[in-house]
Amino acid sequence: MKKVTKPKKAAAVREEMLAEYDFSKGVRGKYAARFAKGTNLVLLALDVAAAFPTADAVNRALRTVIKSRSKRRTA
Repeated sequence: MKKVTKPKKAAAVREEMLAEYDFSKGVRGKYAARFAKGTNLVLLALDVAAAFPTADAVNRALRTVIKSRSKRRTA
């Protein structure tokens, strides 16, 4: 029976990493919980982003649009 050997991928990755990349103090999965919660990022066009100074302003505007759409459909 032959002995099964696993490929040494980790060693190859270390050879390709540059010296200035230091992940020694990195935390694995630091933002995983936030991502799993359903955080959605949306990239706004520059002219649209200029009209809204904060994320709350964008959310208020979108909620207003949603409410107006639901009123039109039921009427």
